[in-house]
Amino acid sequence: MHLDLHVHRFDWAGGPSRIGTGVRDLAGRAEAIGVRTLSFMDHYFQMERMAPAEDPMLEGYTALGFVAGATERLRLRLLVTGVTYRHPGLLAKIVSTLDVLSMGRAELGIGAAWYEREHRGLGVPFPPLAERFERLEETIEICLQMWSDDNGAYEGRHYRLEETLCSPLPVSRPRPRILIGGSGERKTLRLVARYADACNIFGGPHEIAAKLDVLRRHCDDVGRDPNEIEVTASYRDLPPGAGVGEVLEGARALARIGVSTLVTGPVGDNPAAWLEDTFGPAMGDLAAIEPARL
Repeated sequence: MHLDLHVHRFDWAGGPSRIGTGVRDLAGRAEAIGVRTLSFMDHYFQMERMAPAEDPMLEGYTALGFVAGATERLRLRLLVTGVTYRHPGLLAKIVSTLDVLSMGRAELGIGAAWYEREHRGLGVPFPPLAERFERLEETIEICLQMWSDDNGAYEGRHYRLEETLCSPLPVSRPRPRILIGGSGERKTLRLVARYADACNIFGGPHEIAAKLDVLRRHCDDVGRDPNEIEVTASYRDLPPGAGVGEVLEGARALARIGVSTLVTGPVGDNPAAWLEDTFGPAMGDLAAIEPARL
């Protein structure tokens, strides 16, 4: 079982002049204990359900580029890119650049976007949900074409590209991994079955297990083995001062339903120390946990 770190807040760093130092330190210490992937949110305002919108928030791909230069092994992604924020051709180029400069460590995490306030606030069009899902599928198709040898045109309902030229191509082979975030049974999980290398599903073990049953059915519909898809799930609800036994107990409960990667997030005013104290002693045993087959 893998451990990923999702950095969703920056108030702990102590102000704009200290955020860079704090992020670099957190990334370095996460890499040192064996965290596999570091992710940021793709938001421009902090999420109101978590903290005031005015709290500090970094632009995701710029921040990933900074972390790429400060680390050697951490994989890098947004959890997840909002499909509305960047034209698909430019998004493919952004992820390709990150992959090339990090020597093959970039992933594309992507979803349909939802935070209406920041769209309205910053003047970004916010189409209806059905259209956002149409755009999500077209964006994935465009990225796949741009990361291939096909430099030809793309004609979709929402996007039309005369040339899908992307040079240099990503270092990752055959291309950067694609993670689709969300748990919607009719649209999101259908897209996961068709396109994704990984998914990010919300909820506790019972809810995740139900969603994975739906994902299996979508995979059957397209003739795909669901075990090709990495299942990631949030893992933050640990009691203060959780010991190795508590960390592993929760991890095993998720592994039994097919979760292969835990995604934790910074806690408290010193998230690097929290990460080391909470997960550091458990990393060896955590890596030995084998998730159930889907």
